[in-house]
Amino acid sequence: MQNLLNKLDQPEHARALLDRIDGLLAKINKEPAPGVPQPLLKFMEVCGTHTMAISRTGLRGLLAGKIDLLSGPGCPVCVTSDPDIDLMIGIAGKEGVITATFGDMMRVPGSRGSLNQAQSGGADVRVVYSPLDAVALAQENSDRQVVFLGVGFETTTPTVALALKHAEALDLDNFSVFVNHKLTPPAVKALIQSGDVDIDGFICPGHVSAVLGARGFAFLPEEFMLPAVVAGFAAVDILLGIVSLLEQLASGKPLMDNKYKRVVRPQGNTAAQRLVDTYFRVAPAQWRGLGVIPGSGLELRDAYQRFDASDRLQLDCNPDLGRETKGSAKLEKPDDTSPDCSCGEILRGMAKPHQCRLFGTACTPERPIGPCMVSSEGACAAHYLYGHLP
Repeated sequence: MQNLLNKLDQPEHARALLDRIDGLLAKINKEPAPGVPQPLLKFMEVCGTHTMAISRTGLRGLLAGKIDLLSGPGCPVCVTSDPDIDLMIGIAGKEGVITATFGDMMRVPGSRGSLNQAQSGGADVRVVYSPLDAVALAQENSDRQVVFLGVGFETTTPTVALALKHAEALDLDNFSVFVNHKLTPPAVKALIQSGDVDIDGFICPGHVSAVLGARGFAFLPEEFMLPAVVAGFAAVDILLGIVSLLEQLASGKPLMDNKYKRVVRPQGNTAAQRLVDTYFRVAPAQWRGLGVIPGSGLELRDAYQRFDASDRLQLDCNPDLGRETKGSAKLEKPDDTSPDCSCGEILRGMAKPHQCRLFGTACTPERPIGPCMVSSEGACAAHYLYGHLP
C-alpha cells in the first residue's frame, strides 16, 4: 500500500483519508455474524475521466476488499450504439460530403467497420478539435456539404450550440450536425430502476456537473435515497468524495454533496444551459447496453432543422428510435459488434473488464473490438493500461 501511496501527489493527505475511510467502514459494517464476510460497498462513478483517474492513481488497489468501484455509462463514445455509428459511417460514404469528427470516434467499430476504415477507403473524414473548426471547413468548401458528428454529454453540447450560432450568423447552407448528444441523469435513473446492480452511492461527474450544476443529480438522494457526491479528478479529490459517501451512509441521511466547489456551482453554467436550450430540445436516445431511454438525448428545434444532417442527407435513421419514439426505457442485451463483447454489461456495472472473454487477448487498444477499449475514457482501456487484473 505504501508504494501506491508514494505515487500520489499528496500521500500524507491520502493516508489520512484512507484511515478515515477505514473508520467509517467499521462504523457502517459493525460486527458481522461469525463466518459471514463483510459486504463490499459498491460506489459507481459516472464519468470517463474519473474512471481513468481511479485506475491511473491506483485507488482500486488501495480500496480493494473494502469498496468496489464500478464504472458506469460515463463515456460518451462507449455508449454510442452500433446503429448510430453505422449512420456516421454512411454519412462519410456519401459523395460530396466532408465528415468532421473528434478523434476518439475514428476507431470505434460499428457493424460495418469504423470511420477510420471508411477514411482508408476514400471517404473524406477529418479530425477536428472543435465544432467551430467544422464551421470553418464549411466556409472553405462552399461546394461541399460538411457534417459534424455531434457526440458527447452535457459538457460538449454547448460547443456544438455555439457552432450552430456561428453557422446561422454566416447563413451557411452547407453545414449540418449529426446530433448524437446524450443527457447523463436520465441514464443514471434508468440504470437504478433496472435493478441490474445494487449501488450504494454515486460519484457524480465533475465536468457534466459544471454545466448542469450539482442540482442535476439531486434526484439520487431525493428519489432513491442514495448518497451522491460531485468530486474532482485528483486522487485526494476522489477520496474526499468517497469519505462523503461513507459519512452519508453512516448518518443514514443521503444528500447531494459538492466536493468540487472550485469548479461546480449549485446552478451550474447558466449561459451554457441557455445556449443549448436555444438550439436543442429533449428527445429519446439509444444507449449501448441500456437501450432506448426517453428524455436522454437531444434533437434540433424546428427553427434549426435545416442544420440537421439526418434530414439534409435524408438518412435512413434507426427505426427502433425515430424522432417520434416516446416508449419507456428498456435495458437490453447490448448491441455490441461482437456477441462476445461485454461492453454493454461493463457500462451497466454488471461486469468488470477482465471478465470479458475478449479482454487483453482478442481485444486490445491496438486491436479494439468494443468501444470500451477504444476510448481514452473507456473502462476496458483504463484497466488494460494500468494493469487492473484480479
